[in-house]
Amino acid sequence: MKILGVARRFWIPLVLVVVIAAGGLAVSRVRGVFGSHQLPTYAGSKSDEKRKSDPKRVVYQIFGPPGTVADINYLDDSGTPHQINGATLPWSVEIVTNAPAMAGNVLAQGNNDSIGCRITADGEIKMERTADAVSAYVYCFVKSA
Repeated sequence: MKILGVARRFWIPLVLVVVIAAGGLAVSRVRGVFGSHQLPTYAGSKSDEKRKSDPKRVVYQIFGPPGTVADINYLDDSGTPHQINGATLPWSVEIVTNAPAMAGNVLAQGNNDSIGCRITADGEIKMERTADAVSAYVYCFVKSA
């Protein structure tokens, strides 16, 4: 009787252990059949020297009517946010990076009814926007400057 009581108590965990073990065995067998073998390594095929790209010059610009004051936020080449409060327009900042690409982001809100932003990379305009509204707000975003 005692064995029957123990069997009633532990039959579910015992079945779970058996099912998990059978499932693990099946998965390992299937993975072995369908190409999970080790690929050969080619020692010395990687270059020890990292390629450097030419310096990239990214310029953020905020512009508006004369006398406009704006609060500006932008990301630098490492993605660190910067905030400038009360900047007189026109405003610009140049970021020089050796990275092959950079996500450019600048936004501004001014105290006038018109404001614009522009992102250029190596002299080429990547994005330009203007906004006309009360206390105008504008942003420019480039995925790969």
